[in-house]
Amino acid sequence: MFDIGFWELGLIGVVALLVIGPERLPGVARSAGMWIGRARRFVSSVQADINREISKTEELKRLMEEQVQIKSAHEIIEQTADEVREGLAVPTLKPSERLKAMDEDEADTARPATPASDAAPATRSVATSPAAKAAPAPHEPLKADDAKHDQSA
Repeated sequence: MFDIGFWELGLIGVVALLVIGPERLPGVARSAGMWIGRARRFVSSVQADINREISKTEELKRLMEEQVQIKSAHEIIEQTADEVREGLAVPTLKPSERLKAMDEDEADTARPATPASDAAPATRSVATSPAAKAAPAPHEPLKADDAKHDQSA
């Protein structure tokens, strides 16, 4: 704190002995020590408070930086969501129309290159396993019996 060496302290002690006297010097030294101790405790508590506030400030800075990063990520997510919403805004086929289109595509690919009068009727192969019988084909609508079976499973 102060830059006082050994010789300076010795000189202060000799002057205090001459001015105060040998009878009162021990009491004065004791009270001076108490005051110095109180001052040191006060200074150390102020230092601790300052260090605590500095660490809170650093934590606040770190949290603000994280918030900025989160905000930029949130903006990217919002922008992506807007783009997806715009992409979904394009008119699309209803599920039933999609199934009809899929059936038509399957029928087009299944037709042979022969005239229609010679062509055999298109048949589907049916699976024989119980699980395959219970589940409808992906392009067939659910029947009431199938829905009951799915709920019980």
